[in-house]
Amino acid sequence: MEMMEIGRAKLTWLNGGVTHMDGGAMFGVVPKPLWSKKYPVNEKNQIELRTDPILLELDGKKILIDSGMGNGKVNEKQKRNFGVKEESSIDLSLTKLELSRDDIDLVLMTHLHFDHACGLTMWQGEDLVPAFPNAEIYTSSTEWQEMRNPNIRSKNTYWESNWKPIEHQVHTYEDSKEILPGLQMIHTSGHSDGHSIIVFEDEEELFIHMADIMPTHAHQNVLWALAYDDFPVTSVHEKQKWMNYGYERKAWYTFYHDAYYRALKFDTNGEILEKVERETYSYNQG
Repeated sequence: MEMMEIGRAKLTWLNGGVTHMDGGAMFGVVPKPLWSKKYPVNEKNQIELRTDPILLELDGKKILIDSGMGNGKVNEKQKRNFGVKEESSIDLSLTKLELSRDDIDLVLMTHLHFDHACGLTMWQGEDLVPAFPNAEIYTSSTEWQEMRNPNIRSKNTYWESNWKPIEHQVHTYEDSKEILPGLQMIHTSGHSDGHSIIVFEDEEELFIHMADIMPTHAHQNVLWALAYDDFPVTSVHEKQKWMNYGYERKAWYTFYHDAYYRALKFDTNGEILEKVERETYSYNQG
């Protein structure tokens, strides 16, 4: 497991599973000859996307950023369609850290699409129960509303199995929420109407978790928005805003989906200054 410290925050990436999604959909209108230079693609035109929660240890609290793919939450057809080659092994990851699910105090949900939210609930016999029973779960009020009342398009990714067992644990906010001193969730919209990013600032130290506005390092270009985005123009403007903010402050950018990098730091020109690679791979951008 990869670990790093940013100010008073300690970050550890857990094993939350993996999907393989269509590369064209993940890069929208960007031609394949361009995006395929930045991110590997297989013979089915799929790219590997991790679904690895970040354990954030801060001020005595143990916090998860998103929840992983869970276990037994997708059927065989969905596994095939979404390229799910591996489900979560969160328990093993936590055990290695001498922790358990009961130790998680907070879960910060950037949004509630299935690949982020399946890990919120788990099977106990024939019943679905909270996966983190002692945790408070935070998401934007817009996201929570759509999760429970999806439209004709979003019902394919907002599943009752991922929200009904945990609704008593959920806390919402409108525009932003300071979770702990220096740690904020900020509603951006874009990828989904209720999508949020996470920003942590501790004096000169800073990380920005852009979630699915910048799901991988290959999405650094502010114009490269996903075909999955509900509001791609909003995604572009929010990405530009937060990339400019981070470049000026030499922020770390952390990833949930990237199969090759856990975190990157850029200079004011967007060139990589420092990197934390995923241990399984050593990948150089083309």
